[in-house]
Amino acid sequence: MSRPRIVIVGAGFAGYRTARTLSRLTRHQADITLLNPTDYFLYLPLLPQVAAGILEPRRVTVSLSDSLPHVRLVLGEADGIDLDEHTVRYTGPEGGEGTLSFDRLVLAAGSVNKLLPVPGVAEHAHGFRGLPEALYLRDHVTRQVELAAAADDREESAARCTFVVVGAGYTGTEVAAHGAMYTDAQVRKHPMRTGMRPRWMLLDVAPRVLPEMDERLSRTAERVLRQRGVDVRMGTSVKEATHDGVVLTDGTSVDTRTLVWCAGVRPDPLVESLGLPMERGRLLVDPHLQAPGRPELFACGDVAAVPDLTRPGQFTPMTAQHAWRHGKVCAQNVAASLGIGERRPYRHRDLGFVVDLGGAKAAANPLGLPMSGPAAGAVTRGYHLAAMPGNRVRVAADWLLDAVLPRQAVQLGLVRSWSVPLESASPEVARVAGRPERPGKAPATPGNRPAAEPAEPAEPVEGPPNGEPTQKRRDGDSAKRGPGTEPARNQSGGEPAKNQPGGEPAKNQSGGEPAKNQSGGEPAKNQPGGEPARNQSGGEPARNQPGGESAKNQPHPPRAAGKPRRAGEGGGTGFARGSGKARKASRASGGGRSVAPSGPSRAAGPPADPGPEPPENQPPPGPDIAPGPVKRTDGRSVEGDS
Repeated sequence: MSRPRIVIVGAGFAGYRTARTLSRLTRHQADITLLNPTDYFLYLPLLPQVAAGILEPRRVTVSLSDSLPHVRLVLGEADGIDLDEHTVRYTGPEGGEGTLSFDRLVLAAGSVNKLLPVPGVAEHAHGFRGLPEALYLRDHVTRQVELAAAADDREESAARCTFVVVGAGYTGTEVAAHGAMYTDAQVRKHPMRTGMRPRWMLLDVAPRVLPEMDERLSRTAERVLRQRGVDVRMGTSVKEATHDGVVLTDGTSVDTRTLVWCAGVRPDPLVESLGLPMERGRLLVDPHLQAPGRPELFACGDVAAVPDLTRPGQFTPMTAQHAWRHGKVCAQNVAASLGIGERRPYRHRDLGFVVDLGGAKAAANPLGLPMSGPAAGAVTRGYHLAAMPGNRVRVAADWLLDAVLPRQAVQLGLVRSWSVPLESASPEVARVAGRPERPGKAPATPGNRPAAEPAEPAEPVEGPPNGEPTQKRRDGDSAKRGPGTEPARNQSGGEPAKNQPGGEPAKNQSGGEPAKNQSGGEPAKNQPGGEPARNQSGGEPARNQPGGESAKNQPHPPRAAGKPRRAGEGGGTGFARGSGKARKASRASGGGRSVAPSGPSRAAGPPADPGPEPPENQPPPGPDIAPGPVKRTDGRSVEGDS
């Protein structure tokens, strides 16, 4: 008799706890598979401390392979579920597709950013649900302070030093509190920045900060924020967002380059495709976390509407505290359905909440006892250490070092703005050029950028000798487009699928890592660009050919200046497949690569006619600061990523 197959979708608080508990209960009597886009569990409550430079990113992650040794980990994102066939379709991180069969299915896909119909928010704001978004925010805030210090215009400097956070819940309050401390520390120790005053604003339509908590804790949090100079405006939100700032619902205009969207979350849209009863976007389940009429289907965490037995007629809120306890009960009921143990309903009463406000300040009410000040700070950090499933010593060490040493305010440039769009079905994964989108995701179009990086039209640059127009994106990436070519429909602009221009094209496609006999990258022999074969023009031509090192008795025309970078440099958290290899760069005039992102093309002749305006579904825009040719003393230009 074969062993039962259990598939768990998602490794958040609910999914991770389910997998860990099931592994212990089944004692190798079942095959447990965990499907997740990343290979780690993320401890979300400490994410604001990553954005503020207190904790290193790996401190808030727990390796799934190390902590779940008897669980099979499959990297990928679920695309669809067939309950009749008992299968889950998924797409891997490199675009490969697969199918998992199950006897029991646990849905714990979590939640994504909640996007309200406010003009400009999708284009100019960023959320705060995943590690890539936290890393981007830390780099972005650091960069804005540095650019403000170097700006000659006082208005521009003030706009760059203004940071707007929408949403005064747990996440928004902690982001504003930690962010104010972080920027103040940046300015305080630099004489050139003494005249700058970073300004943080916290907006919410609710009547008070932390509306879901006790009113005394709400007053404590607001008092700490105002003491740090945070402009707290309740009953106010964003009416419109633009490149230069935001317009508030009270008619006030605020010049800013930073808009952080923490106005709530919604369940992962994956559950909407099941066609089962829903409750405000969540899958309706019984108190045993089982879908009615589907004995093989369980759900927990933010995607499940679990009846709250302590408050009849209501459902448990979407909090990490409930998701963590959902996972344990769900694992027990899944095991009971296989004949191991007994079923039990989910019943849990809140034991209190903690909100870390940075430094020694916090607001907490453990067991209903309101606390503030250093005592609340000690309780808050003690709770986090006890709740974390790993890395406790490393987290405590980082806290100690932060208390005695200054923070390192540097921007690493690991995550670009186009990699973390607000409207995304997977905020835990940074967009990478070449990885196909999961159905339902929003494409990373030029509109999905923050306020600091407006969409810019492509401008023509010098083209290859054959006269094909080349469009230069603002990141310096040259995407070669032949006359009349147009990307296929239904392809996302940010991460094109295979066999589409941009990203990781399939073989015999232009861009990325071209196949042999294709232009760009490492072309085959007798092809233009790269390292041309003998008797070909461009690069290091063979003897008796024009250009470069000419043969004897030949004129010596000037060589094309500059040397392009290796493919894949300067784009997002990761690179296109194979971009880590040291591929040889093209010396030919107008090599015409279209990998993301690289420097501008080079040409031996005058600029070619500009190509047609790129449609919306183009490869993603470039990094936050557009790279370009750098002047050299020898008259040549080199390419680089700023």
